[in-house]
Amino acid sequence: MSNDSYHKLDQEVPEPPPQCPMNGTFSPFTQDYIADPYGVLEPLREDTPVFYSEKLQMLVLTRMEDITKVFLDPDTFSSDNVQDPVFPPAEETIELLSAPDFNPVAVMSNKQEPDHSRIRQYTKKGFSNRRMKVLEPYIRQRSHDLIDEMIQLGPPCDFVEHFATPLPGETIFRFLGFPESDDDQLREWCGDRLSFSWGKPTPEEQADIANKMLAYWRYCREFVARRNEEPADDLTSELLADHKNNPDDLSYLEVESIIYGLSFAGHEPVTLLLCNSLLSLLNHDTAWGEICNDPTLIPGALEEVIRFESPQIGWRRVATTDTEIAGIKVPEGTRIHLAIGAANHQPDIFDDPKQFDIHRTNSRNNISFGKGNHYCLGAKMARFEAKIALGILAERLPTLRIPQDQQLERIANVSFRGPTALTVEW
Repeated sequence: MSNDSYHKLDQEVPEPPPQCPMNGTFSPFTQDYIADPYGVLEPLREDTPVFYSEKLQMLVLTRMEDITKVFLDPDTFSSDNVQDPVFPPAEETIELLSAPDFNPVAVMSNKQEPDHSRIRQYTKKGFSNRRMKVLEPYIRQRSHDLIDEMIQLGPPCDFVEHFATPLPGETIFRFLGFPESDDDQLREWCGDRLSFSWGKPTPEEQADIANKMLAYWRYCREFVARRNEEPADDLTSELLADHKNNPDDLSYLEVESIIYGLSFAGHEPVTLLLCNSLLSLLNHDTAWGEICNDPTLIPGALEEVIRFESPQIGWRRVATTDTEIAGIKVPEGTRIHLAIGAANHQPDIFDDPKQFDIHRTNSRNNISFGKGNHYCLGAKMARFEAKIALGILAERLPTLRIPQDQQLERIANVSFRGPTALTVEW
């Protein structure tokens, strides 16, 4: 695969930085971390804020100031590796994704300057206020429809299956222009991408995911080709129009690759945000009752969710040159894990950070969506969609609650956090 591939499967892991504190136990894949990452990260942030994880083979940063420095210096700390598997994939997986027609290229989160800004100017237009207004009636109607179905099923109900997964998935599919008739198949193809790029799947699981990725890429290419002949009012058509008007600035393959990448980026994180919102609001004092009585509190409550129990608690970078972080010499090629969850719970920035407080005045100082030129393109849409959904849930199901004896399961991975299932009652 070329160095410009959307997923690079053959990156070499360099030696650990010399004279760097070594940690032989830290890993986002341990049960302790999966259950309570903040409890694991807190002593590390206070005692050894920069260390090398032998299990991850990455330099780990836990403090806001160090993570911010990395985000704001993309020339030194590249995002080139953010879509790549954390661990070397099996040979069968590499063979499957070496199919001649599987050729998506890096376009957004893993694209470097100056090409990142060149492409972003076109995708950013798609997240305009006009597009949000076009989507809003659909999000509202679909939220009501899904709640109607939940009520008809009766409690208890799995919130993930019946609301948090279909709403963001169908919203991003409509945003891109995919027809409703393809929704079930699309969800099936996209469902395990999280595990592929950020988890630790077995060789058998990798092969299954790789086959789905290949099928989904082929679908995206066919869909873009159709829209090229029959444009409509959707992001795909807008990007194709931009390509036709500026063929030397935005390529046809880049349009295909944007569509391929946005389906996951606009789906899974919002699902996790909705789930984490309910977990935080329903499990902490009077928070749910407060937003039911006063929906104007929802934007602030959402920002506190994004700080307190973010759907994204870790991200990655790679050093492009020999450099230094917090006094640690970092050789070129060093892979870096940004422990966003630790920074969002830093007590010198957020008073009493372990407390969920929807009235906190500086919740928006969280770093969950990144910073700088790679600030999450979909952050606006995620907040917009979650605000609508929570408002309708609070209006329709004010007695919503979570059974106290529920044992939550989460996917082990380096970046995202949220339950695979969430039983609710009302």
